[in-house]
Amino acid sequence: MRWPPAVALFLLLLLRFGTQRTKALSVCGRPRRLNRMVGGQDALEGEWPWQVSIQRNGSHFCGGSLITERWVLTAAHCFSNTSETSLYRVLLGARQLVKPGPHATYAQVKRVQSNPLYQGMASSADVALVELEAPVTFTNYILPVCVPDPSVVFETGMNCWVTGWGSPSEQDRLPNPRILQKLAVPIIDTPKCNLLYSKDTESIFQPKTIKDDMLCAGFAEGKKDACKGDSGGPLVCLVGQSWLQAGVISWGEGCARRNRPGVYIRVTSHYDWIHRIIPELQFQHARSGSQKRGLRGQQPLEQNSAPCLAAHTILLVLAALLSGF
Repeated sequence: MRWPPAVALFLLLLLRFGTQRTKALSVCGRPRRLNRMVGGQDALEGEWPWQVSIQRNGSHFCGGSLITERWVLTAAHCFSNTSETSLYRVLLGARQLVKPGPHATYAQVKRVQSNPLYQGMASSADVALVELEAPVTFTNYILPVCVPDPSVVFETGMNCWVTGWGSPSEQDRLPNPRILQKLAVPIIDTPKCNLLYSKDTESIFQPKTIKDDMLCAGFAEGKKDACKGDSGGPLVCLVGQSWLQAGVISWGEGCARRNRPGVYIRVTSHYDWIHRIIPELQFQHARSGSQKRGLRGQQPLEQNSAPCLAAHTILLVLAALLSGF
């Protein structure tokens, strides 16, 4: 039995659309290896499969997170020159930077898109998107993190995780083989964070302000924090069964200092900008009612129903065609 070319093409397009959408929604934020910084611990192999190392001339300088097969989310302050893409490459699937191993791969950078509202260190909109030259293949060690839309609220006190290959202190460098570090940090509400940053400030300096598109996470007493080299990396929170990226590591005064918790850019604050650059990205949204209960209880998230509808449509069209032959 041969179908007319137009019918065959229609079915192929529907099938491809449905499987791509299903794939994008089903793999994000769900590591397949569940072996369950300053003051951090060594990460396990495949534990944070979206974590990437952004490198310049072969040296790690910033972190980032894989959000689709072609795009990495990071911080705008990591890039002083976004036009010389040949200087940069991205390491994916690695647990350590020295001799990354068989699960890791390098990707070339096609372009860097910094948020046009970014105005310098500690300013709002410290986010950038890095497009890779070619789509990466998802494996047990390379998977995207889920990106929340503005309906998702990360509550004060919620325990989240920050990861990176940054320095273990202000003075030291992460020792070889430079194993990825993970650190659990609670979210701090903005008024409290502003109060902390107003303390112990020398009179000649203006206290730094936590802007609307920022969130704080960490400890008032210090001792545990992200540090130099962690910039651009993800702050992720477990919601339901998926990891969602709440923030991008942006700035702080020193590392792990008292009254100076880490400051992150809220991913949800830049939903419109990210959507404009990557219109095909499928955002995660909260169930109605999870706003009232909050996400501390790790309510499951709704996922876009388009993949199911596409698959259903394919079956209906296929049944109709078969009945006519």
